[in-house]
Amino acid sequence: MPTSESNATKTINVIDGLDMDLNHLAQDLLTPIYNSSYGNFFATSILDVPLAQWIAAILVFLLILGFRKLFTSVIMVGLQQLTKLTDNYYDDRIISALKAPIRFAFVLVGIHLFFLIIFKENMVIKNILNTLIVYDIFWAILSIAEALRSLAHKFAGRFSSDLSKEVGNFMLTILKILISGVGLGAMLQVWGINVTALVASLGIGGLAFALAAKDAASNLFGSFSLLADKSIRIGEWIKVNGVEGTVEDIGMRTTKIRSFGKSLITVPNQIVANNPIENFSRRGVRRIKMRIGLTYDTSSQQMHKIVEEIKYMLHSHEHIAQKETLLVNFESFGDSALNVFIYTFTSTANWGKYLDVREDVHFKIMEIVEDNGSSFAFPSQSIYIEEHKKESI
Repeated sequence: MPTSESNATKTINVIDGLDMDLNHLAQDLLTPIYNSSYGNFFATSILDVPLAQWIAAILVFLLILGFRKLFTSVIMVGLQQLTKLTDNYYDDRIISALKAPIRFAFVLVGIHLFFLIIFKENMVIKNILNTLIVYDIFWAILSIAEALRSLAHKFAGRFSSDLSKEVGNFMLTILKILISGVGLGAMLQVWGINVTALVASLGIGGLAFALAAKDAASNLFGSFSLLADKSIRIGEWIKVNGVEGTVEDIGMRTTKIRSFGKSLITVPNQIVANNPIENFSRRGVRRIKMRIGLTYDTSSQQMHKIVEEIKYMLHSHEHIAQKETLLVNFESFGDSALNVFIYTFTSTANWGKYLDVREDVHFKIMEIVEDNGSSFAFPSQSIYIEEHKKESI
């Protein structure tokens, strides 16, 4: 490719190294067929390509696909069996991650040999195949990086043990962006585009780009502040800006929250960082707050005993937080019930365990009320009718 001294660049060409001089070999093998008694038939041109070359190209492509099947079903499976004998699981993940890129590489080789045999591989086709090969190489690198995600978490844990997942994911995202950028530059290089000059030319529109990327930068700094403040972690139950659910991922731009309806909600990091965050997972206890209504035929002695027994039951309950506020009081005379106010906290923040404790408290309160000869009231009204006797005049 002609280049100037001031702006020189080289194109990347890896496809030519895969031809193995197959065009000359195919030509030598096809020559006896053309000279045979069926030569005229096999020399029939389809799209200016002899039929014999079409058949040879298709057979070679199918042969490469057969090699791909053999490689992935025998060699790759054998390697996966060997990796199970090792103490770590990273090699097993790497082999599994490379399976798809290797299968795609066989297809690219088959396509290259197909066009090579029919003598239709021009510069455009070569550049497309070179681009796909570069894409496949960087696809494999990105797959390996993803396979080593747990290793990134382990490395990040040396600096921040309580945020190992979040920091590790953040580091891996930056690494994958850098790898993708290098891969994009390599693919542009295939077409002879001077990447250095292209990047330098982007400086002309730097101001416009900065204005367009203002929100992206805000989200990026929002992710920095979330990681620095340790406000949220993956797996925690939070509520922010009206969105409630479990944190699934803290990315460079957004935070993904799985709602309790199982829908995935994506919230920009600047919104998460600039709004109050209610983190339910950080609390060590959960509140039980209720009012029970007893019927008006409950005597003062019964009411006093019920209140005292409920209070004693809560104080002696193994799953009630004794260091937190605990209140049991005869609160008010309601319209249709004598109201008892109960306010306490469970010693667990787990929702399932909390419901079990709350249920147990409910059953014990029912037993206390029943044992003391009272019952729960329900909204009702009593109507009293007075009958007046008429006085005779």
